[in-house]
Amino acid sequence: MAILTTSVMDAAVGTRYTQKYQRAAVAKRLYDQLAENLKQSAPQYELEQRRGMGTTYTFNFASDMEPGTTSISETADITPQSLVDTTSTITPTSLGEALKWSELLDLQAYTDFVAFRAEKIGENAMESIEAQAIKAALQGSVVIRAAARASLDAGTAADLWTEAAMWEAAAMMAGLKCPPFVDANGQKSFMAIAHSDAYYDLFHGGNVQSALIYGGLPGSILLNGEIGSIGGFKLVISPFAKVFGGAGADNGTGSSQTYVLSGAAAALDKTLSVTTGTNVAYGRFLTVGTEETANTFYEKNERVKWVSGTTTATIVGSGSNGGVRFGHTTSEYVLNADSVYPVAYGGPESLVKVYAEEIGEFGQLVGPLYDGLANQWQSLAWKWYGGFGRVAENRILRGEYASSLDSDT
Repeated sequence: MAILTTSVMDAAVGTRYTQKYQRAAVAKRLYDQLAENLKQSAPQYELEQRRGMGTTYTFNFASDMEPGTTSISETADITPQSLVDTTSTITPTSLGEALKWSELLDLQAYTDFVAFRAEKIGENAMESIEAQAIKAALQGSVVIRAAARASLDAGTAADLWTEAAMWEAAAMMAGLKCPPFVDANGQKSFMAIAHSDAYYDLFHGGNVQSALIYGGLPGSILLNGEIGSIGGFKLVISPFAKVFGGAGADNGTGSSQTYVLSGAAAALDKTLSVTTGTNVAYGRFLTVGTEETANTFYEKNERVKWVSGTTTATIVGSGSNGGVRFGHTTSEYVLNADSVYPVAYGGPESLVKVYAEEIGEFGQLVGPLYDGLANQWQSLAWKWYGGFGRVAENRILRGEYASSLDSDT
């Protein structure tokens, strides 16, 4: 007779938490589709020597041969050419975050808080690891834009993401010999990852082919988030794509302002205290955080919509309750300039992703663990060992555009 034991139940519960973590950790991934995976296993042996993940990865490159112009002689041999080689390196990192709570909280709660937290931990792992891919994808040295980032204007047609901009990018990618996607039918294409606000202008140009038409064709490749194609690019469009909030052109005369928080804002707050309320209503969104210039990234930057008020502004944000997602300290900036929407153009070998196979591509859930003399606390954590990098600058291109949605009204 089969007997249901506590060990069996513990395994089932642990598996359920892990599944919730994995489901959340895999969801919404965009930029790591530009990366070629390199798994590294700590116990792997080669030639009877143990190999770990290592501290750096070195990629070797050799130059091409020059086109042949030598005639074959009956008396003299051909002069051999020489190749030039060089290297590029990627340095892996480690990431991890945790939650901890008291036993009393679970005793008083009616919901399954451990399972809920496992999903939150997974979402945090996804967003944190994806941030590493975003940095690698959008810090490249090859960039196309109609003006400097701080001058990209939502009201200027030349600054928008249009079909003409796509063909400019396609010509640049082809000229740089960027490796494309190749499906089972031999069809070549590149990828363009962008925010849905930037896509507004491209879509209204009228020539985007819907993925619903070609997505089911035998041998075709359909990427996560792919909604259509144009100009040889597979369009991966998502509201979770990177935005340089408030980094573009100032709003009209008298309406542009850089504000400073006069008081700290906690996560889920629905109001912001600013030092001055002059013109705070201008701009489609307010961006809370430091303006992202050059290759600077601030993961806690977030955009909110002004509703009412001046020095105490009521806002609607993307937090779970409609407030801000993250806490912000006193003196952080609040920007009302136009946003800039970067587009990552590339292929399946534009980035390289390295990760420890034992921990996994999407990290690993740790726990729930108990501690304290009376086991009065529980914790859940995630961990990941790996890194993303650009091994060659000709394999990825960054475009920067404004969106007419942000135009002054």
